[in-house]
Amino acid sequence: MTEPSLNHVSCPDAADGHRMAYWQWGQPDSAHVVLCVHGLTRQGRDFDVLARVLCAQAEASASGGIRVVCPDVAGRGESDWLQDPAGYQVPAYAADMLALLAQLHAQAPIGTLDWVGTSMGGLIGMVVCGQPGLPLPVPVRRLVLNDVGPALQWQAIQRIGAYLGKSGHFDSVQEAADAMWKISESFGPHTPEQWLALSRPMLRPVSDDAGSKLRLHYDPAIAEPFGQATEESAQQGEAMLWRLYDAIQAETLVLRGRQSDLLSLETAHAMTGRGPRARLVEFEGVGHAPTLIAKDQIAAVAGFLLGP
Repeated sequence: MTEPSLNHVSCPDAADGHRMAYWQWGQPDSAHVVLCVHGLTRQGRDFDVLARVLCAQAEASASGGIRVVCPDVAGRGESDWLQDPAGYQVPAYAADMLALLAQLHAQAPIGTLDWVGTSMGGLIGMVVCGQPGLPLPVPVRRLVLNDVGPALQWQAIQRIGAYLGKSGHFDSVQEAADAMWKISESFGPHTPEQWLALSRPMLRPVSDDAGSKLRLHYDPAIAEPFGQATEESAQQGEAMLWRLYDAIQAETLVLRGRQSDLLSLETAHAMTGRGPRARLVEFEGVGHAPTLIAKDQIAAVAGFLLGP
């Protein structure tokens, strides 16, 4: 499959509910599901390259196939924008993932469940994996935390908050790609073709008095709950996240950009010695966060998920 299918799941919320979109790759009836959850301002098409490789390698192996599912978290991509911006928080996103997994399990029973989470997607994964008793079809077997952990560096949170919600309009895909690169250089080296491929799904058409333009895909209101965070509240959240992390039973891989300003080396090393005792892989020349496009990044994830 060279392109994914677009699907939706209905999710409850405090208002009238919302629809979350998800992109599905591979064999729709495969019992092996890999759920790939993106970062704060991103969307599910971020995982196109990784999904293609996982599907190709699974089809060539004795397992015979895989289902790779990449949701657009609420307020992003093809998903609904929430009526109440207070719902743009990790616990609500985790509840949406449970609704998605229930639908996937009803469509074709899940026998093996893995999770790949970049930044915010990793935080959602920790909430799901670190709470025993949640209504999962099966426990998460393997968990990839991409440049995120229980402790987040406050200066990185401030950096992200400085641009979050300021979407603006653009006259062309290239103009938008250039603007996004200015705030995303920490993603590491990309060819112009790779960056354009990552940028196109981030844009939506919009018409105004100046004519047709493009805007970023996400609801600017996702910035409201984020902007209410303080250094004190971040420290309180850190204690809760460590409790969740320590309860994780899934085999865990932590990826870190060696120049990351969000996941410190100290935190990453601590994650290897407690809780699930994660394996740590770092990537030189990359900050926050690896895009899982480079060959070494893909090899680390694919080897972890599809290996014995």
